[in-house]
Amino acid sequence: MPAFQRLLSDLTSGDETRAQSAVETLGASDASVLAPLLRLTHSSDRDHRWWAVCALGHTPHARAEHLLPSLNDPDPEVRQAAALGLCTHVDESAVPGLVVTLSDTDPMAPGLAVNALVKIGPAAVPALLRVMEDAPQGIRIMALRALAEIKDQRAIPIMLKVMQEDSALLQHWARAGLERLGLDMVYIKP
Repeated sequence: MPAFQRLLSDLTSGDETRAQSAVETLGASDASVLAPLLRLTHSSDRDHRWWAVCALGHTPHARAEHLLPSLNDPDPEVRQAAALGLCTHVDESAVPGLVVTLSDTDPMAPGLAVNALVKIGPAAVPALLRVMEDAPQGIRIMALRALAEIKDQRAIPIMLKVMQEDSALLQHWARAGLERLGLDMVYIKP
C-alpha cells in the first residue's frame, strides 16, 4: 500500500492514535492531499468527516472555502472542527458562514466561530454589527464578545448602547470592549 493510501487508511481506521498521527503527517504533506480529504468530507461516516476536516485544518494547502461547507454538517463535532480550522485558515470569505454559526445549537461551535471571527478582525465588524441589531440575546452575546476582542472603534456606539441593557453578559463584553479600546470609564445606569 502506498504511503499516502496508508495515511488515509490510518485517518479512517477508528484508532485515534493512528488517525492523529495521520493528521499531522498529512498536514506536512504537499497539496495532493486536498482532493482525497475533500472527498472524505462527504463520507456517510461522521468520524471520517471529522478526521478529514481536522486534517484540512492542519494542512497549509487548504483554504477557507474547503472548510466552509462543513460548518453546515449535520454532526456538531464536524461543525466544531470546521470552525476551528477556520481559525487557522483566516479569510474574509468565511465571515458569513461564521456569523451563521453563532446561532448553532451546539454549545461549542459558536465559541469557535467567535475565535475565527476575531482572527479575521476588522473585516468581520460590519457583519457583527448587523447581528447586534436584531439577533436573539445569546447570539448578540457571542457577536459582542467578538467585537470586544477585535477592538474596532466602529463598535463603540453599540457597546455604549448595550451598557443600558439588563443583560449582565452583554454588559460584561461591552465593558471589556470599551476598556480594550482605551475608553475606561464608569458607567452608571440612570
